[in-house]
Amino acid sequence: MNLRIQFSRQTVNAMRDRLQVAYRRGDVQLFRRISAWLGHIVGGEPIATLSARWGVSLATFYQWLSELLVKGVKSLVYRHRSGCPAKLTKSQKKELGKCLDAGPQAAGFDSACWSSILVQVVIEREFGVRYDRFYVCELLRNLGFSFQKARFVSDHLDEAKRQAWLAQAWPQILKAAKRKKAWILFGDEASFPPWGSLS
Repeated sequence: MNLRIQFSRQTVNAMRDRLQVAYRRGDVQLFRRISAWLGHIVGGEPIATLSARWGVSLATFYQWLSELLVKGVKSLVYRHRSGCPAKLTKSQKKELGKCLDAGPQAAGFDSACWSSILVQVVIEREFGVRYDRFYVCELLRNLGFSFQKARFVSDHLDEAKRQAWLAQAWPQILKAAKRKKAWILFGDEASFPPWGSLS
């Protein structure tokens, strides 16, 4: 018998709030857990696909489900972990560098830009090493990577046509507006990329 479990919008919103908290605290375990659940609940992705992407077993997924059904959103809490993190070897760092150069999509993520959380997940999934999110930034700097702020350039515009518009069409629009004592209004779209503006 197949059972379908649905969560209320309120529960999904509460999970998204806790996802933000997990990100701010650098809790990769909780971030991975909630991201995987949202991928299944909201995105409709199969558990097997998410299991491979986030590097957790199917048994772990069903354990999470059990806790979620019994305790609700309260099961998604930050747990402080103490102890010295394990270190990556030189060869592992080289391998990590190659993985980062290939991009997050090659590593199975939807995002086109790396974030410290995604790098954290890759390090733990590939090498079994757990680092604090803030140390990941230092590690990346030591490997020669740097923060890059996204710059969006429209790739469908023809530069020659753009310059022609500025030289011919735009002056005509200005003249017509002055003649009619009209306002010229500009509209632009707003977008919020899922990977953030700093990655």
